[in-house]
Amino acid sequence: MGLPGLRPLLLVLSGCWAAVRAQTAATPAVTADNFTEAAPATSGPSASPAPPGTSRAPEPSSGARPAPVTDVAALCVCDLSPAQCDVNCCCDPDCSSADFSVFSACSVPVVTGDSQFCSQKAAIYSLNFTSHPPERIFKLVDQVNPSVFCVHITNYKPALSFIDPEVPDESNFDELVKTSTGFTLNTESDAALTPKLDAPGAAKYEHGASVQTADAFLRLPSPLTSSVCADGNPAAFLVNQAVKCTRRVNLEQCEDTEALSMTYYSSPRILRVPNSRTKVPITIQSIVIQSLNKTLTRLADPEVLPPSLITAGHATVCTNVVLEVKYRLTYTDAGEITKADLRLLLGTVSSAVLPLQQKFEIHFVQHSTKPIPLSGNPGYVVGLPLAAGFQPQKGSGIIQTTNRYGQLTILRSTTEQDCLALEGVRAPVLFGHDMQSGCKLRLTRALPCRLLAPIVKSLLVGQGFPDYVAPFGNTRAQDVLDWVPVHFVTQSSNMKDSCQLPVALVIEVKWTKYGSLLNPQAKIVNVTARLLSSSFPEVHSGSERTTLLSTAVTFVDVSAPAEAGFRARPTINARLPFNFFFPFV
Repeated sequence: MGLPGLRPLLLVLSGCWAAVRAQTAATPAVTADNFTEAAPATSGPSASPAPPGTSRAPEPSSGARPAPVTDVAALCVCDLSPAQCDVNCCCDPDCSSADFSVFSACSVPVVTGDSQFCSQKAAIYSLNFTSHPPERIFKLVDQVNPSVFCVHITNYKPALSFIDPEVPDESNFDELVKTSTGFTLNTESDAALTPKLDAPGAAKYEHGASVQTADAFLRLPSPLTSSVCADGNPAAFLVNQAVKCTRRVNLEQCEDTEALSMTYYSSPRILRVPNSRTKVPITIQSIVIQSLNKTLTRLADPEVLPPSLITAGHATVCTNVVLEVKYRLTYTDAGEITKADLRLLLGTVSSAVLPLQQKFEIHFVQHSTKPIPLSGNPGYVVGLPLAAGFQPQKGSGIIQTTNRYGQLTILRSTTEQDCLALEGVRAPVLFGHDMQSGCKLRLTRALPCRLLAPIVKSLLVGQGFPDYVAPFGNTRAQDVLDWVPVHFVTQSSNMKDSCQLPVALVIEVKWTKYGSLLNPQAKIVNVTARLLSSSFPEVHSGSERTTLLSTAVTFVDVSAPAEAGFRARPTINARLPFNFFFPFV
């Protein structure tokens, strides 16, 4: 006596097992050299009908199936070298039978298409080492996806490729509105998180885009593969450049060479925005003439001067030849170019200075902005002031005075040598310059030490002595963790009971060379300020005593000696086939 539903369930399972066996038997193995394509797996009709309520497998639609999108027999993902056989790439069409005989293994043994299909083609590659010489074996079989959720047939051809979206314009806007489901409004926060896609032909310049002109683009000659000038190099938006290159010139044809004439660089009209009808002319700001003896003369009224060939006796020279070109383009925050300035250096060239060397520069300046002076970019420049400031509270940024020459100062020596008359007169601390200054302070019995000590300290230290110093000349104020703290140390004499009077301030700045050996940058790593005090000198009644106050700044180079580094020698890690020396061994 059995369960009433057990018999129909056993019939269904036996039918499925018969279908699977029939499908497996319908896929024969295929050898590759003389291969035949495997027949697609088909399931025969089930002997027992499915009980009511059970789902049936999808039946193939009538007609031929669409051609596969990917031909796995022609697909080779390891074919990296064009017209050359790649090692161990068994699917490389450039490899011959002789190449296959020395392969050690197939780097890509199986090549398949989309794994979501229920049945798909699979290219199987292997090597037969038992034959002499070894040969490649190629099989093209039908691979069955065991997953229940798989794609049985691709009968919707538009889904096999991406469809270009239709861009709205004046002609199709009404039709697109009718087909759309409506408009949705995003909140301000959602709009900020949604990426904005620029429409094709957006009316603005982007970083790195070529600066367009009325005929093509603004040319900035530069050396490419060699030092010879290449005139086809376009100027890129917001990319400042300064290059030097050489030009081979036939002196007899200097009047006909465009690259030597100033008209070649001043005549283009720059488009205000890409693909615009508004053009910005190039204005010549200055022209400097250089003679053969390197004397420079600036023209009061810039005008177009074409190259001219002059023959004087046995000497032939060419005048008004372009030696330097400097562009200055003014742009707005909307990506528009509003102004273009040009500065030229023209010179006289003889056959002794050929080939000719030219220099080209281009700089971009934003409209209605003033450049912020820096003490270096990034490293400090010798002779420029140190950038310093203080942090009012923890977590805030560095606050600096607008006068960068007053951020870190010392006493300034004058002819009077009177310390009380020098209050507020300071000298900036300049990078790389060791400085020393001082003054004299007259002490009388009427001046008590307790009242005089804070006054002398303010004379030495100054108002608002900084707490931090910038490591580089262009360090931003918001990068607080990068700034170097100033270690303020007070040193006094051994006499405990006497009043201590500050007499000297010594600032020691330690810096190092940072970056490449070819272009090292100066970086400050430590700043120590020592305030030296001594016991207050006794002044007898009716007499005066003079005390010398001094300040000093020293710069110490703590750079470690540079060590040339070399890469490790390459090692050969190659595996030869077992019969590489056949038939000699």
